[in-house]
Amino acid sequence: MPEITILGWFHTIIAIVALIAGFYTLVIYKIITLEHKSGQIYLACTLIAAVTALMIYNQGGFGPAHVLAVLTILALIAGFFVTKISMFSKIADYFQAFCFSGTLLFHMVPAITDGLLRLPVDDPYLKTFHDPLLKQFYLLFFVIFFVGYIAQFIWLKKRAARLQQTGTLP
Repeated sequence: MPEITILGWFHTIIAIVALIAGFYTLVIYKIITLEHKSGQIYLACTLIAAVTALMIYNQGGFGPAHVLAVLTILALIAGFFVTKISMFSKIADYFQAFCFSGTLLFHMVPAITDGLLRLPVDDPYLKTFHDPLLKQFYLLFFVIFFVGYIAQFIWLKKRAARLQQTGTLP
């Protein structure tokens, strides 16, 4: 694995801040939105991490991490704009939760890949991108994302029902 550049360090630190803010937001508020400061931090840092990922070419060209960066940017844009288009108002909260939570999945794939291929520094856990352990982590992260989104969907449904009954959100 090539040494980490200054851009790589910046990207890594921003991505770690994003992950901390994202998981904090999910635990405290159940969904990631721009309504909360931690959600704003998560989304801003995620955008910066995705953009900087597009500038890192340690593996010789456009690769899977770049594809995830593009998907992240598209998910951020879609999640933001779906709430601004009135014809999507019935699904906007659900779609936004899907998009913004999906960006956490997109963070985790390169995080685990890079982490296991770089750490510990003298003798990394993995030697190749094709190690079956990586695929197991990817599957685990997808299952966690899927179960987490279902939980968010149910929570959003209940919140919508409460809003309909009382006219206010708790």
